Amino acid sequence: MFESVYSSTVTPVQFFLMAAVALACGLAYSWLMSRRIRSTKRFFLVTTLLPLIVASVITFVNGNIGAGVAIGGAFGLIRFRSAQGSADELAAILIAMGGGIAFGMGYLGYGAVIMLGLGALYFLIAALPLFSRSGAGEELILRVTVPEDFEFTAAFDDIFARYCASAERAGVKTTGMGSMFRLTYRVRLHDIREEKPFIDALRTRNGNLEISLLPDAQAGNTQL
Repeated sequence: MFESVYSSTVTPVQFFLMAAVALACGLAYSWLMSRRIRSTKRFFLVTTLLPLIVASVITFVNGNIGAGVAIGGAFGLIRFRSAQGSADELAAILIAMGGGIAFGMGYLGYGAVIMLGLGALYFLIAALPLFSRSGAGEELILRVTVPEDFEFTAAFDDIFARYCASAERAGVKTTGMGSMFRLTYRVRLHDIREEKPFIDALRTRNGNLEISLLPDAQAGNTQL
């Protein structure tokens, strides 16, 4: 079980055995991670197929340095064409790739342990209150649009002090052909039931321009 199924040359039977195990583990792993990570159906499909994709690449590169460099360059292009995901999604992808490497070398048992074992471990650790902040809700992404001439450096500090357990500015960008700024903050509310009063207070300060307040996992799929 923990020995490589590959011989000196990979036969069709060996490859399809590896592919079946990788696909089955990918499906089980994606289902497990979907219980913890709030993400899209596309992400579920990607993590299901990623171990098989990586395993196929490892199988056919098989020590060829030139092919390995070419594949690495192709993966690099795909990375820079992709939107930045959340930390949870990044961890899920790295675990799937680790399992795919083991499958690609023929170690089906190790691949299953890496994917399902680390998936279960991630699920258990995430469920533990190791980094929970007393009295604070989940981290949210706040985006506030303000006019071009608005002095935003400390404009919302008093509102944050009243409604938020923590607030940190994560970025700023121009929008509306440079006529407005969009400010991004990471916030935790004292009480999620104060969400509407919090947004109302911000609206009175930014001239009733656009405001969005999203969970971190959901906002990670959108641009700043």
